[in-house]
Parts: sequence; structure tokens; C-alpha cells
Amino acid sequence: MHEFSQIVDQYRDLILAAERDIWKTPETGYKEVKTSAYMAKKFRSLGYSLTMAEGITGFYTVVDTGREGPEVLVLGELDSILCPAHPDADPTTGAVHSCGHHAQCAALLGVAAALRDERVLAKLSGRIRLCAVPAEELLELEYRAELKKQGKIKYFGGKSEFLSRGYFDGVDLALMVHTSTSYSTHGGSVGCLVKNITYHGKAAHAGGAPQDGKNALYAANCGLTAVNALRETFREKDCIRVHPIITRGGDMVNAIPETVTMESYVRGKTFEAIVRENEKVNRALCGAALSLGNNIEINDTPGYSPLVNAPDMIDLADEAMALALPEVEFHRNDQYFSTGSTDMGDLSSFMPVVHPYAGGACGNAHGNDYQICDPELACVGSAKWQLAMLLLLLGNGAERAKKIVEDFEPTFPSAKAFLAYQDSLNRSGERITYREDGSAEVRWK
Repeated sequence: MHEFSQIVDQYRDLILAAERDIWKTPETGYKEVKTSAYMAKKFRSLGYSLTMAEGITGFYTVVDTGREGPEVLVLGELDSILCPAHPDADPTTGAVHSCGHHAQCAALLGVAAALRDERVLAKLSGRIRLCAVPAEELLELEYRAELKKQGKIKYFGGKSEFLSRGYFDGVDLALMVHTSTSYSTHGGSVGCLVKNITYHGKAAHAGGAPQDGKNALYAANCGLTAVNALRETFREKDCIRVHPIITRGGDMVNAIPETVTMESYVRGKTFEAIVRENEKVNRALCGAALSLGNNIEINDTPGYSPLVNAPDMIDLADEAMALALPEVEFHRNDQYFSTGSTDMGDLSSFMPVVHPYAGGACGNAHGNDYQICDPELACVGSAKWQLAMLLLLLGNGAERAKKIVEDFEPTFPSAKAFLAYQDSLNRSGERITYREDGSAEVRWK
């Protein structure tokens, strides 16, 4: 057993207690008040001074070894998902950690505790930024849109929000271990664009005078059918996924629905593919509204960027496993890209990152049977793995971290350039202008 692993073992009770405690208080993105407070309290008990996020949940702290070198960001996500059918879901909100983020937080505590040991710091150079970050799960879009409207956030995802606030200034590379059913790494995952859609119609008595109304629900149904008809036009290599839901379908059965709201993502493997296919989706949605004389409002908002794990960082994770957990089976598939999305992709657009997986969970992710069935593996093992990655990166004068940063070829030259591109994806407003002569102008781009 490596010396660093033995140091993590000293904090086993702290780690495992955190996993159980946070599991009991699940909260969704930008609402993680209890979880953030719990993590902050534990960090402070370890002797850390924290920079708390202003007006939202989450925090970070920087460990400076006092020796020159790059800065590594190590993350743990605070939020849960919504799955009311889960037996442990909050009975009021339906929130539950059926995503395993609570185990990430527990592992992050283990890393933080081990970094207080001088034996660890003596072998490292550079800096480590430990961050409890909110809002990775991209849900409750109306709620986040309202936060954005109020000026409380600028971005739906917690990592881009922290980035825009300067909380990651000075960071050179990043790692975050997600909880899963096995230890593994892969090439990356798709990005996504977020869509809030409103079909506008005209209310009328559904039985007495339906001819006087314009049915927004029928228009929405036509829109869904049109989007489905596009699916065979999506290229396999682009990994496109579109999956809209209706969040409001009408107010009462005896009235023609005047307003119908929907949410969706358009996911894809590249920015180019996402933008191209999103225009096709918008055209289909607008065409449905036009066919019934309705209008449609589409608000497109940048979601998450495609995640590309840096090959050098994948090598790092692989070697760290052999160092920290040689007895655990490890799966590596550099060619595989997941069709889920994560805001870790935002960071991968301009710095080297790795987003591997730690085993210990069982059941279906985001499902009503998800549990941490081996907390030792999911939390304690994850902390050991992350500490081993830091040793490889920042040991020997941080030579490896320096080389990875030097060799990295970013999609965007800087965080500022990346955020500027994200901002350019914002599009909003009604998409059809009806003229008095009976013609109409449609804007789907």
C-alpha cells in the first residue's frame, strides 16, 4: 500500500460519515444550501480558510506548497437530481443523490484531509485548488432561467458560473472523479445546448367555441412530431440527442390551451454539430407553430461543452490507479464518448482535464434503484486515487503537470475566449412575425 493511501485511511470515518450525511439531505442545483454548509463546516474543521461563492452555493480553497509549479483544480459536485420514485427521495422535493455526487463530496473531503499532512505536501510543488461546486445536473431550467433573469447567475452550470466569477483564475489543469459502477476512463462525452420553448395560442371554450381558439398544445404536438422526423438526418458520428419534454400542457380541460411550455437539449459531440442540428430542430418547431397559425418563443442557452479528456491526463489516471488501487479492476476506452453531458466539458475547452469514474455504486444512474453499495470503494478509494494523481502531477517539481500543460492544444485559447463563444450561443424571442397581408416571416436561427 502506498504511503499516501495509508494517510487517507486515517480519515476513513470522516469520509464515510460524509457520504451518509449528504445522502440524507439531497438538494438540486443552486439550492444546495445544507450540503454547501456541511462541506464548508468540515473543511473549516480541517483548518481551511474558504472563499464562499457570493449569492449562490459552493466554495473553494487553495493549498499552496510554497514551491513553484502549476495549479491543479480538484472538484466535487454538490447537487442531486430529481427522482421522486426513489425510496430515499426527499418527500417534498423529490430530490435524491441518484447521481452519486454526494460520494464525490465525501472523497473531496478525504483529499482535503490528506493534504493537511506535511508528509504529503513535502512531496508536491505548485498549488491545489479544492472546490465544492454547485449545479452540474442540468435540470429545473425554468428556475435557472429566472435566476439568470434576476442577475443571480449568468450560466446554468456551476463550473462556468464559477469560471465567469474568477473563482478558477490561475488554474492550469483540472480533475474530477465521478461515481459509477466501476473504475474507468473514456475519451469524453457530448456537449449540449439548452432550449426553453413556449408555444403561444389563443384560449377559447373547448366545447362551445373551439373554432375561436388557437391550440398551443396541438402546435406543440406537431412540433414534437416534426423533431422526431429529423432523427434519421442526424449523423451517427455526431452523437446527436434531442429529448424534449412538455412542462405545461394547458390550464384546464374545458379551455383550448393558450400556452404550452417545453424544455429540451440538443446534444452533440462537437460545437459545430450542436449548432447545425439545433437550427434544424428550431426550423421544425417553428414550422409546426406556423402550420396552425400559432407563435413560438424559443430561448436557446449554452448548456455544456463537449468533454474531451486530455490523453496525457487519461494516462495519468491509469498510472495513478496502479499506484493507489492496484487490486481494483480498471477499464480504459479512449475511443468511447458518452452521450451524457457534464460541465466538466466547459473546462476541457481550454485546459487539460480528466473526468474518470470510481466504482462502488449499483443500480441505474438517475434511476430509482441507485445506491452506493460499496462506500469504501466509491469514497475512500476515490480519495486515494485522486491523491495519487496529484502526486504524479505535482511530484518531482511538478514536471509532469508542466509537460501536460505545455503540450495541450486547447479548443479555445483562454477562458475568456471560451465564455465569449458560449455567450454567442444565446438566442431568444418569438420566432414568427405575422403580416397583415397574410404572409409571415420565420426566424429559426
